[in-house]
Amino acid sequence: MSRTMRHDVFGKGPLLGMGVAILAAVGLTVAPLPSVRGPDSAAVVRSERSFVATDRGDGAVVLTDSATGRDVLLLAPGEDGFLRGTLRGLARDRRLRDIGPEAPFRLVAWSDGRLTLDDTATGRRLDLLAFGQTQVDAAARLLPIGEK
Repeated sequence: MSRTMRHDVFGKGPLLGMGVAILAAVGLTVAPLPSVRGPDSAAVVRSERSFVATDRGDGAVVLTDSATGRDVLLLAPGEDGFLRGTLRGLARDRRLRDIGPEAPFRLVAWSDGRLTLDDTATGRRLDLLAFGQTQVDAAARLLPIGEK
């Protein structure tokens, strides 16, 4: 006499629960949250500057106001690591897309306290507040009257 025994490792309840948890995790990852808004939809521009970054032979980076042609900041070699690194990363993205350095970057101070750096050539936007207040303060020196 043969008898088949069926032994479920997991019951239907735990399997159903795991399936719902997986679907919820995927759904929350993919779906945009309604409470998250970009700075441009919630705030007004307080101050801004468009500038071009140029490498010098000695390793310095010169930031020139694109409207006036006046040099506004010199990033000496070994100094301003965050700002230099951020601009180099954006410039690398441009090179990968075969875009030249002519298009300006745009630094914007928003009324809600955020500071964003836009690459007008690629459309990329970096919220500098995400990197901390120290980085915001370092970049705010570029604004026309030092506002942030």
